[in-house]
Amino acid sequence: MTPECVNKGGVRSLIHLPAVPRLESPQPLPAAAESAVNAWRAREGAILTVLDPEGCYYRARLARKNGELCAIAFRRLPRPAESGVALEVYHALPEKERFELVLQKLTELGAVRIVPMTSSRSSTLAERDAGQKKSHRWPEVILRAARQCRRAMLPELGAVTPWGDAVRAAGRADLKLMLAEGEEGWGIGEALAGQRADRVALLVGPEGGFTNEEVEEARGLGILPVGFGPRILRTETAAIAAAAILQYALGDLR
Repeated sequence: MTPECVNKGGVRSLIHLPAVPRLESPQPLPAAAESAVNAWRAREGAILTVLDPEGCYYRARLARKNGELCAIAFRRLPRPAESGVALEVYHALPEKERFELVLQKLTELGAVRIVPMTSSRSSTLAERDAGQKKSHRWPEVILRAARQCRRAMLPELGAVTPWGDAVRAAGRADLKLMLAEGEEGWGIGEALAGQRADRVALLVGPEGGFTNEEVEEARGLGILPVGFGPRILRTETAAIAAAAILQYALGDLR
């Protein structure tokens, strides 16, 4: 079961042009594009990244002509705005404000789905929101980061998901890895050597890492535990570093 999306992200947030555009000419958008524009909370005059039927991306300005929503493409992008690898990150809830940093940086690094999860050593949503509820800001963090880095698609933000459901969802990816503190086996670079994958799942543990039981359960679903070498990284550092490595090895980071 795929974790519930709580921010209208994913492919539904892509704004599709009905035809290859002529630069600086208004092109009416199909009715289906309204929901994608709403996901971006975009108003007339907003500049967004859009996609044409041939798979080319453009920067375009929203306008209304005779009451009809239009896109005015003004620049064709030389490279795709979205990575060729679908990176999903399942992140155990960390303490304090670290998760907002993780959401921001994973969005910038091209993740298509980010799922906060609970595990044996993680924080819980109730603990995170005790005193002052802050989880409601998470969709806004993703939206702002996606606008800043000119994404064409908002990453899906999953609802907080129990460990068992998260690990089963991750197990359906083509390539699935978990960051296991103290793991003496594969390093992340070794695990990626020669790999090709369209869909990659990455599990990131909380402070203190995953338990041995969680590692073994993940192994049973074909998820490979990998390490970073001699230094122990903070959970947010590990998530960001691993996403960058994955996009460099398999995606569009140069």
